[in-house]
Order: sequence, then structure tokens, then C-alpha cells
Amino acid sequence: MRIVGLIALVLAGGVAAPRPAAAAKLRVVTSIETFADLAKRIGGDRVEVTALSHGSMDPHFVEAKPSLQVALNRADLLVHVGLELEIGWLPPLVLACRNPKIQLGTPGNLDASAAIPVLDVPTTKVDRSMGDIHPQGNPHYWLAPDNAARVAGEIAQRLRELDPSGAAAYQANLERFQSELKAKRAAWERAAAGLRGVKIVVYHKSWSYVSQWLGLVEIGYVEPKPGIPPPLSHVAALVGLMRAQHAQLVLMESFYSRSTAQLVAQQAGARLVVLPSDVGARPELNDYFKLVDAVIADLAGAAR
Repeated sequence: MRIVGLIALVLAGGVAAPRPAAAAKLRVVTSIETFADLAKRIGGDRVEVTALSHGSMDPHFVEAKPSLQVALNRADLLVHVGLELEIGWLPPLVLACRNPKIQLGTPGNLDASAAIPVLDVPTTKVDRSMGDIHPQGNPHYWLAPDNAARVAGEIAQRLRELDPSGAAAYQANLERFQSELKAKRAAWERAAAGLRGVKIVVYHKSWSYVSQWLGLVEIGYVEPKPGIPPPLSHVAALVGLMRAQHAQLVLMESFYSRSTAQLVAQQAGARLVVLPSDVGARPELNDYFKLVDAVIADLAGAAR
């Protein structure tokens, strides 16, 4: 009789039927903070996102702390830059984390460079005498809007594969991001119109994609080879080239020492522009749009 009475109460609405447990969020781990922001934008409230590095760090060199291995052990999806940017620290962590879901070649391992038209691919055999050169091409691609859109699309596709029930939400979030990016890109290009044709020198060969997008002309590099400190002979030759070519700017990331780049700029009569290169490089740059806002503002302001 008690069972019959309970059924009657439920049917009458007097006792609430039990609710299914909420679906667990997908755990997404990214190698850089910019990708963490893109993953949050596309995943929305269906994902929990952790970045392994901070925007103030050189992403080539990240300390392989035990906490990073713990994050990877719990991950459903790993999104990384690829093109060997993280070669010195990420692959050993992935192998050691004992998480079969994110090993190379699995759906949970997303090399975001797969969708990128890669620049600066070496045309000759690469060896250590050439410095820290990337044999597969330049991995510093995420600032340019076209590439950010490509990475967001790759993240959306992989999230749909791992979580088909959220496919509509991921697609809607992707379309929202693409729409905002289109508007922002137009504003960025208006603000940066005066940069087209400006001759620059960069510290590390990491601004190729931004230079291509904005029409900056790279005529030289403070590092004679990637990762190799410049001798005085190289500095002197570079200053002479800059004077002859009327180079206006020297670009570098905020995590490098400024002393040599500052010397080059001063001797050549140019301006040193220290730029953020990843979300989180400055405390206020907590998303992709703010990051690119800052890069455009710093470049346009220095070139006036």
C-alpha cells in the first residue's frame, strides 16, 4: 500500500521524481594561455580549462613541474601549439602522465598547427649549428586572426567528437567567436594601416605571422640564429643595415632581456617595442581580444 501511495503522489506531483546527475565537464588542458581562452570561448560551461604555461613565460622553456603532470593525467583533451615549440618539456610530461586519452595520435591530443599555413619552413637540411631552428616551420602563429579562427575551429571540431551531445553548443559558440573576430579584425586593420611597409628588426624570429598580416617588413634579427646570443660583430652589422634601410622599430617579447635589443634600437635611431605575445603576458590581458588590442596599440603608437 505504501508503494501504491508513493506512486500516486509522484503522479500527482506531490513528490519530485529523482533528477539525473549533471554531466561531468570535459577537462581541457592547453600548453599556452591563448589556447586556454579559445577553449573556454568554444567550450563554454561544458568544459574546465587549465593552461600549463603562463603568458609571461617563454613557451619554449617551461619547467616540467609535478603539478603539470597531474593536470595532464586528468585531461580529456590536450591542445598544444605543435611545430616543436614545446618539444623540450611537453612530450615527456604527456608520456609520464599515464593518461591514454591524450597520447599522440588519439582524439584527445590536438596539435593545433595541423590547420595552419606554416611560415618559415626551412628549405635546407636542419642541424644544431643553425641554432634552435624549428624544422617544421615557425610555431608562433596564434596572434594572427586567421590562425586564431583556425585554432578555434579545430577545438570546436575536437570537442564535438569527444562530446557529441554538446555539438550544437560548441557550434554556436564558434560562430559567436567568429563574428566577434571579424568585427575586431576590421578595427585592428584600420588602427594598423600606417604600419604597412614599415621596416623592422625583431629579436627572435617569432613575429612572421603578425608581420605578414600587417604588412611589416622584417629586414633582420637581433639573434644571429634562433636562440643564439649576438656577438658584437653581428650587432654592429645589424645597426648598419638598419640605418641604411631606415628601419623604424625593433620588436621583442616581454620575457626576453632588453639590454641588447635596446642597444640596437638606440644605435640605429629606432624604437624598441616590447610586446605581449600570449594571454596573461600582462595582468590585464586576460583574453585573446585584449591581447591583440595591446599588440596593435603598441605597434601603431611606436610607428607614429
